[in-house]
Amino acid sequence: MQQRILPKEFTMTTATFTTAPAGSLRHYLKDVGTAARAFAEALFAAQSRQFVAQEVRTSQAASARDMAKGRRQMLSLAKQHEGFSPNLSAELRAIAGRD
Repeated sequence: MQQRILPKEFTMTTATFTTAPAGSLRHYLKDVGTAARAFAEALFAAQSRQFVAQEVRTSQAASARDMAKGRRQMLSLAKQHEGFSPNLSAELRAIAGRD
């Protein structure tokens, strides 16, 4: 018995070659991702240096005039909302009454 040999173009194989061209979208997105990651690392490194270099500022206590102004605004809001939202106005009055 003689074996029949198929021509080369009909030979079956399980190997597949899925190579993308060098200028494909996959390569472009990989390059964009790498650039974005490098930019973020540089940005965060600069931000951390900035936070270290900043001086710490202490907040000034609110003056009595500012506190009274804030209370008046809260009471004014409570008065405006009394008709359609009594619970909200009660909460606003309670907040305004705090020290």
